[in-house]
Amino acid sequence: MIGDTQFLPGYCVFLADDPSVDRLTDLPRARRLAFLADMDLVGEAVQRVCSRRDTSFRRVNYEILGNLEAVLHAHIYARYDWEPPELVKRPVARYSATVRNTSDALLGPQHDSLRAELTTEIRLLASNYAC
Repeated sequence: MIGDTQFLPGYCVFLADDPSVDRLTDLPRARRLAFLADMDLVGEAVQRVCSRRDTSFRRVNYEILGNLEAVLHAHIYARYDWEPPELVKRPVARYSATVRNTSDALLGPQHDSLRAELTTEIRLLASNYAC
């Protein structure tokens, strides 16, 4: 799903399909690999969409933390050259809540086209990778 803040446009949260799963290692190996493959697919979609939308796109960062929410999930962040120099090569968590929660960054109608492009790209990649 698209993240609730878009201070880094393209931010997505990838959730396990079973809310009782706490850790990646709670899954049997086949499901673990499927989770990681699907996370990769979403990351590739973020990369494709964000690089088309912004020539300053740098890369995608993936984070599986679980320190706050004990449900298996991954954060997928697009990173950009326009980020402040003191943050561009640092973890996204270094951004202040003030930056993360500006009115322009909070998910809203202004992000509908981004959400639609991400959805289309995910579906396209999924159909290409289907066996």
